[in-house]
Amino acid sequence: MKRKLVSALVCAAMVATVLAGCGNSSSDTASTDAAATEETATDDAAAEDTAAEDTAASGDLIKVGIINNDPNESGYRTANDADMKAMFTEENGYDASFAYSLKNDEQITAAQKFIQDGVDYLLLSAADTAGWDSVLMDAQAAGTRVILFDRTIDADPSLYEASIVSDMEAEGQTAVEWLAGQGLDEYNIIHIQGVMGSAAQQGRTKAVDEMVAANDNWNLVTQQTAEWNAEKAQQIVQSVIDSGQEFNVIYAENDDMAKGAVAALDKANISHGVDGDVIIMGFDTNTWALEELLAGNWNYDGQCNPYQASYIDEVIKTIESGGTIEEKTIIMEEKGFDAETITQEDIDTYGI
Repeated sequence: MKRKLVSALVCAAMVATVLAGCGNSSSDTASTDAAATEETATDDAAAEDTAAEDTAASGDLIKVGIINNDPNESGYRTANDADMKAMFTEENGYDASFAYSLKNDEQITAAQKFIQDGVDYLLLSAADTAGWDSVLMDAQAAGTRVILFDRTIDADPSLYEASIVSDMEAEGQTAVEWLAGQGLDEYNIIHIQGVMGSAAQQGRTKAVDEMVAANDNWNLVTQQTAEWNAEKAQQIVQSVIDSGQEFNVIYAENDDMAKGAVAALDKANISHGVDGDVIIMGFDTNTWALEELLAGNWNYDGQCNPYQASYIDEVIKTIESGGTIEEKTIIMEEKGFDAETITQEDIDTYGI
């Protein structure tokens, strides 16, 4: 039977809203002797350290299995993985194991092993939206709670506790609406897609497909996957350049692929960015990508927030304390950035 770690320090609040701090003050506290206060603080700190040591020693850590995409996939994924590793530590009350793959079948195998190993929670960023029903049903039967992060899946919501994700369709819609606002006579687009079937690819592709279908002056010069990879993106753009086809927009579904696309343009001495011949669009808001916007070399970058670990931690604490998760889907707040308006403060605040 799985142990439940009940935290008396958890405030009853949903992670989708700003959490209120637990605590108060009084005039009695204000009049407390300073030396006594210092001694009490020292004793409390020692007690907390002892409690943490006792928890680790007793084996009462919350056991989590975390399935993610390859951390080397992109700057976004590196930041996402680092955020998860910083949160799910023994010091924070967790016994965490990690598995990585860009392939759905390998992720499913890892999930099945985590369930067999008896993890309390399975945290999942799925490579593909489909194919997870059987695994999630196995998890439910075993008493393993599932929390989705970063990416949605096509599964009955009753099979998971919460989904902490970006709205990928909204990201695509925001980007395409920005592009439409540029007022080009004709949009000849090189569309470089991410890993096919992933939530990010589907959401960011949908908006482009719909706009192309609805407008005669929107054309796809090519639409190919570079699987989030800069080198593959460069090859796609180089192939279009070699073919002699005209284009004036590169819509890349992440920053790394946009970077690869720009490398091909630079090699061919084709201007891009503000006042250039080609509009450059990316996603993820890597710091270096936002700096490209500030320099005028790119035109647009859509935010995709990688910092979901604290939200997951609060969901787990709510469950462990007997609380109820009232909002099953928690959407990360995100925005798009334009080279004409971005500031250094934006880079410092939103760059990853």
